[in-house]
Amino acid sequence: MIRTAAIAAMLLAGAACAAPLPTDAVFARDSFWYTPIPRKVDLHPASDAFVQEFLRQKKAYYGNVNLNTSQYASPVYVVGPDVKRVLVSEWDCQNKKFKDKHLAAQWEAVPIPAYAEPADGSDAEMTVYQPSSDTVWEFWRARKDDGRWEACWGGRLEHASRSDGVFPNHYGTTATSLPFIGGQITAEELQRGEIRHAIGIALVDAEHFSILSWPAHRSDGFNPKRAANRIPEGLRLRLDPRVDVDSLGLHPVAATIARAAQKYGFVVWDKAGAISLRLQNPKSWTARGAADPYPALFKGTSKGKIMDGFPWERLQFLPQDYGKPQAPGAAPAAAAELRPSGPAQLPLERRR
Repeated sequence: MIRTAAIAAMLLAGAACAAPLPTDAVFARDSFWYTPIPRKVDLHPASDAFVQEFLRQKKAYYGNVNLNTSQYASPVYVVGPDVKRVLVSEWDCQNKKFKDKHLAAQWEAVPIPAYAEPADGSDAEMTVYQPSSDTVWEFWRARKDDGRWEACWGGRLEHASRSDGVFPNHYGTTATSLPFIGGQITAEELQRGEIRHAIGIALVDAEHFSILSWPAHRSDGFNPKRAANRIPEGLRLRLDPRVDVDSLGLHPVAATIARAAQKYGFVVWDKAGAISLRLQNPKSWTARGAADPYPALFKGTSKGKIMDGFPWERLQFLPQDYGKPQAPGAAPAAAAELRPSGPAQLPLERRR
């Protein structure tokens, strides 16, 4: 009887660990975020060269892949239907001398909770997700000035549960318009031991912004010398599914990321000062009085060391526009289309 009860308790604990989380299904179920990559899939013709480029950047910029938490990662505030809506104004942090009237319309009524705080650091990101209205709002360089919210850029994604999981046009905070809530890793996912979506990854050197891959809507890549084998923003990559993750002796956080990287892969969504992954900002919890969940998850290991031992040399890059819905009779992009063209300058809304 005692043994039966113990087994039942273990089963219940396992079921709780595997329980669904809000981040498992913000967007349409067939969104690329949640679609597993087949074990057998064609690779990009330049996959091997891209792996070497990735390893070059890793070595050149701090020698690791960092996990961003309190800076350069967005807090996500999941709010109910009764949160008071407020106006968020656009402020001209880039001295563009104009404002976007369409962005103003997206921000005219945002349910920001009273306790909300943007991320630390110069980007001051912030995300609000309201399931009852099926809407996601994002803000870049958000701040509260004399009690009024304003931000430099961002956007609104309506009908999120029916969308492909990308902000429309050139809106959204990342350089590609891919939303934080899609590709950030949450503490709850790490506690569960399973991430059920693709993971956003930021590189330091990306291909020229005129060259990008679906699902990216735009890019801030800059390659004025047209260096060979720069990786385009939006490109998908994964960890070789033949890797035996359990045999690597990885930190538990890294092992959870590795299994998701095999099943759902990474997507290049931004640039950064080092190759990095974003974990949901701890202000998501601390701003409402809860404890920062990451110290317990990291178990004394620094953010820059969590990914030590990860087999980055076993990455595989997927073809240009992998997974993009094709019109009847349309052919996928050719490898030749991945060469730079156009003026060597950054798009205005992403200059920093």
